[in-house]
Amino acid sequence: MPTVSVGRDRLFAALGRTYTQEDFEKLCFEFGIELDDVTTEKAILRKEKHLEDDAEADGDDEVIYKIEVAANRYDLLCLEGLARALRVFKGTEAIPVYKVAPVPRDSMLKMHVKPQTSQIRPYVVCAVLRGITFDETRYNSFIDLQDKLHQNICRKRTLVAIGTHDLDTLQGPFSYEALPSQEINFVPLKQTESFRADNLIEFYKLKKFLHIIEKSPVYPVIYDSNRTVLSLPPIINGAHSAITLKTRNVFIECTATDLTKANIVLNTMVTMFAEYCENKFEVEPVEVVYHDGSKTVYPDISCYKMEVSLSDLIGPIGIPSEVMDEKEAVSLLNKMQLQAEICSSNGKTHISVSVPPTRSDVLHARDLAEDIAIAYGYNNVPKSKPKCVTMGGRQPLNLFSDKIRAEVARAGYMEVLTFVLCSHEENFEMLNRSDDRSKAVIIANPRTSEFEVHLSQTYCC
Repeated sequence: MPTVSVGRDRLFAALGRTYTQEDFEKLCFEFGIELDDVTTEKAILRKEKHLEDDAEADGDDEVIYKIEVAANRYDLLCLEGLARALRVFKGTEAIPVYKVAPVPRDSMLKMHVKPQTSQIRPYVVCAVLRGITFDETRYNSFIDLQDKLHQNICRKRTLVAIGTHDLDTLQGPFSYEALPSQEINFVPLKQTESFRADNLIEFYKLKKFLHIIEKSPVYPVIYDSNRTVLSLPPIINGAHSAITLKTRNVFIECTATDLTKANIVLNTMVTMFAEYCENKFEVEPVEVVYHDGSKTVYPDISCYKMEVSLSDLIGPIGIPSEVMDEKEAVSLLNKMQLQAEICSSNGKTHISVSVPPTRSDVLHARDLAEDIAIAYGYNNVPKSKPKCVTMGGRQPLNLFSDKIRAEVARAGYMEVLTFVLCSHEENFEMLNRSDDRSKAVIIANPRTSEFEVHLSQTYCC
């Protein structure tokens, strides 16, 4: 489960009140998250740098809360999203309404996609945060959210890579291309000299993302209309468009091998930080133009509708209908940022739920039921004994296997159930057995030499 580190005082300021540690732990429990650790910036730096005591660390004594959140709640991976969710949960803030700026299609910024990108990273999605105001805390949170998304849903940039740029230093329209490394030259982030892409790969030889494109005949690259390089995804951005505390307009591009995840990542970035824009919660769209002439406008931050019955929501939890009605279910869903209302059609009552772009984890009525259980309180769910229901039966293969085991055991053999993973040396070299690569599945990157191969269960005298 991912852990989010936030300054306690900044979090309390965002929540509009202070809590004792005990009260905050209780709030976390009620919301379905957990306060995992309480530390300080000095203690974190001391641990990272293996120092003897806090006095040797450069950080301050700010109290840091490490909060464990669900792996599929990408909206809780930063201070902004976490504080917003808790404010809505406590009823001190209404559910935000995210909207796309009304920019005419012919006036939108455009990203042109070249056909060669299909060889390596075929998709790109973009958006603009216009009139944003950064301070040091907001800037650090903005960068930290990118890092967390890269490690989480982006699968270490293999599926999605995020690039953020100071739009005022660039000139649209933009182009997403894939070129031989010898044809790409630019000054990478935090450097002062220009590198050719193949030399850059050699310069960053120890970087952990190089393997994603290193052996490709073409490298993905994004240019503006002046042929200024924005980024070499998924490796590094260009120094020219680096964002600073003075940046007012942020251009966000996400290149990807998975379009669905790219949209989730882009939506997470813009919805979390659009609250700092001049027009709060408003995002400027960008049109992506593909080489075949197709065009798509991003981001899509519209809500999608789900219609469910009360029994679908509370039945799986075990709450009887006489305990909770539609009105209370709607109230609980609203606490979880799921805008809900009671509707009727064909003489039947149901609940209509608008799922916001921040809640990509909601895919089914069971996900709504989970949120109702959290908001209602697991400890408040009435206790009941499960009904004794017999379903299915033994699989024929399992029944046959048990009979074979019994017969083999009666013949004087002993069944040995080994670890799922075991040592290659102990099972081959030490037993004078040759490995023809058909007897075991060999693990490519085992943690230790004791867990290198997978063998089926064996019998011995």
